[in-house]
Amino acid sequence: MRVIIIEDELPARAKLQVMLTTLDPTIDVVAQLGSVKESLEWLSKNREPDLAFVDIQLSDDHSFEIFRKHPVKFPVIFTTAFDKYMLESFEFNSLDYLLKPISEEKLKRSLEKIQKLEQHFFQGNLLKLIQQQPAKGRLVARKGTEFVALSTDEIAYFFSEHKIVFVRDFQGRQMIVDKNLAELEHDLDSQTFFRINRKFIAHQKAIDRFKPDSGKIQIFLKPEMKEEIFVSKETAPEFRKWIGS
Repeated sequence: MRVIIIEDELPARAKLQVMLTTLDPTIDVVAQLGSVKESLEWLSKNREPDLAFVDIQLSDDHSFEIFRKHPVKFPVIFTTAFDKYMLESFEFNSLDYLLKPISEEKLKRSLEKIQKLEQHFFQGNLLKLIQQQPAKGRLVARKGTEFVALSTDEIAYFFSEHKIVFVRDFQGRQMIVDKNLAELEHDLDSQTFFRINRKFIAHQKAIDRFKPDSGKIQIFLKPEMKEEIFVSKETAPEFRKWIGS
């Protein structure tokens, strides 16, 4: 496995490399980079790695800037002393989020997680696992730093909040999905799921009840959402046809 380490602290960088190669001798650390600028330059000139360990706070900026300027085409494990960046890290193909100091046991569990994911989904490419198509009847979502495989029959609805897309299943569990709503709408079965508005896509069985409201339609979902949800006047006829009323 070709691995890069993006870390501006030399002792931390050296320690991580030793731990990685000790835990898995097949790991080849092909680059150690210390800044956003250096990382962008390396990525522009070299073949994509299989995995990257990335510190968030680098000498010249947050490492998120690397992936905003260079589309992420490989899985990433973020390393940081702060937990406040966890939610944002999921925007960039984050497979795990390790808080410093990184112990050998934490790193071992992280590597084992990657191996189990590969074995379970029969995927040699973890990025394909993260970005797999729900149209195939299965979706991988994130709950904390763990991955959950969901059947589309288990999914009640998707919703967008602060540029993050969440999925909620019929048990009430809420997780993060690495796709936007437009991509999900395209991939999902249109007879089963409906794009209610710009923020929601719902499974037909998640529609608890609905009522007319000045030309619009107010939707009540299960599991319950606290905010009010409406289908627009323009979309209301299509919704009525879809729901069978």
